[in-house]
Amino acid sequence: MSIVWTILIGFIVGLVARAVKPGDDSAGFIVTTLIGVAGSLIVTYVGQALGWYTAGQGAGFIASVLGAIVLLILYGLIKRKS
Repeated sequence: MSIVWTILIGFIVGLVARAVKPGDDSAGFIVTTLIGVAGSLIVTYVGQALGWYTAGQGAGFIASVLGAIVLLILYGLIKRKS
């Protein structure tokens, strides 16, 4: 059941990140979910490496959205070049 929650929260984080970031982000359901989940995971691991979070503690919603925005920017740069 935790995988279902991870996917659901990842989708919500991806949607919020797409809404906050200006510009046209034409991505489907799967890409939005993957960017949301990946943004959350990256922010969690970076936060743990910097000592912001303890082991087993996840990033908060706002930090996850910020991570997803960074990934959306990178995704846009990669998509534009190809």
